[in-house]
Amino acid sequence: MTALAPTLEAFFTDRLANQRRASPNTIAAYRDSFRLVLSYLQHHTGKAPSRLEFEDLDADAITAFLAHLESDRGSSVRTRNARLAALRSFFAFAALRHPEHAWLIQRVLAIPQQRVARGVVSFLDKAEIEALLASPDRSTRIGRRNHALLLLAVQTGLRVSELTRLRCGDVELGSGPHVRTVGKGRKEPFTSQVLEYLSPSGLRTCAF
Repeated sequence: MTALAPTLEAFFTDRLANQRRASPNTIAAYRDSFRLVLSYLQHHTGKAPSRLEFEDLDADAITAFLAHLESDRGSSVRTRNARLAALRSFFAFAALRHPEHAWLIQRVLAIPQQRVARGVVSFLDKAEIEALLASPDRSTRIGRRNHALLLLAVQTGLRVSELTRLRCGDVELGSGPHVRTVGKGRKEPFTSQVLEYLSPSGLRTCAF
């Protein structure tokens, strides 16, 4: 067995799951990053992932992998940087377990992130919001659901992932109606003064 395989397993089970208590979304994103890089290395080295060594993941190989993401897979700079962040996190963990690979690890950790152009954040005006909320056909069940989700998004600023994870149990229709959801970074926003605009009967027909 190579040194890479058990270190990678320990990174997911010990470092991410137990020590950092990373969210399922973070673990899934890191998993996908390593699935891509291991598949790339298998194609270019002819080695099965279980036979790869640390030397196969040197800075040159990872730099070539990042270029492959952008040129062959059409990944954005943000996606490229996210994949690199997962790899750097692993190598920072591996540095404590394998000091014999310190120079190789140092070179990988030195690979820079690419700069991303940041656009100006704009907001919908009142007329645009009203047009958006009027677009679903509220005579249908799906239309009522879509209207409820759009209204929640407008009033609370919840992310799409947070909206799609909502369940009926997250909706409180009693005194002070509200929706409870866990946000990014385990933040738990308490969204209130939203459901008063929707009838309880209408909400119960919405399949969150």
